[in-house]
Amino acid sequence: MAGKSDRVKEPLDFVHQNAILCETISKELRCQKLCTTFSVNPFRKTHTLSGKPMSWHDHIEEKEDPNFLNIIHHAALEPTKKYTMPQTESQEIGWITTPLVTPDRTDIRLHYPRRHTEITKYMDAAWRLKEQTENM
Repeated sequence: MAGKSDRVKEPLDFVHQNAILCETISKELRCQKLCTTFSVNPFRKTHTLSGKPMSWHDHIEEKEDPNFLNIIHHAALEPTKKYTMPQTESQEIGWITTPLVTPDRTDIRLHYPRRHTEITKYMDAAWRLKEQTENM
């Protein structure tokens, strides 16, 4: 059985390793993007903490940023108000919530009101009596 000691290790080729390093760095620089504008992630829930009662910097009035407020309010909307079409497969279920047929209470084909007969009235009274005796 051949072990690791039987393998002959080739000497390091510094030219080849330098070429690999140069290629890696050039790929990183090509895909790197410098970001200069920073803001709070609107999709993450923020927890507000109350300040210290005697601190001076908590009582300074600052101007509201309307762009930041718009981003926060837009992120809090439900997906049907944010987007015109569903963004994922799971959003497709229930995306259109309007009923296909308008409900008409006078049409007996689509509306089945609860009807009471003698037997249902009897059983309803029996179940009420049973619940009252169990609760006492």
